[in-house]
Amino acid sequence: MLSVAKSILEEEEREREEERRRYMAENCPPLSLPRTMQELQEMCREIHHKIDVADEERYDLEMKVNKCNKEIDDLKIKVQDLMGKFKKPVLRKVRMSADAMLKALLGSKHTVNLDLRANLKQVKKEVKEEDKELRDVVDWRKNIEDKAGMDGRKKMFEAEA
Repeated sequence: MLSVAKSILEEEEREREEERRRYMAENCPPLSLPRTMQELQEMCREIHHKIDVADEERYDLEMKVNKCNKEIDDLKIKVQDLMGKFKKPVLRKVRMSADAMLKALLGSKHTVNLDLRANLKQVKKEVKEEDKELRDVVDWRKNIEDKAGMDGRKKMFEAEA
């Protein structure tokens, strides 16, 4: 079994070598070195022309590939649109301070500590009298004791008059 596999591998190797020789004979004729300066210049012109043709073909193929890739991307987007709503991936919560976030966004440029309270104005709170009255809660038991009995009712009427 090993000998059969070895013979098959050797045969494939010979076929590859033979194909390579045929390709080289077909596309690369044997090099004939020119004897005069004029022949050398003519050969250089031919080589430059062949290089230009190969570059043009390469450029054309590259543009075709780019165009096809763009079409593929557009078609993928259309397929996603037709299939329905795009499912957004679940994002992880990242705990990051404002300083760390600015440092990540701006890189090494960020040197200032972010103190949000530093730039705030100091405001003095004015207490209104109405608010004071609402805060000063009177003991309700005292109020009831004052109004209890005839003396309390008498005081209520005298206060109104």
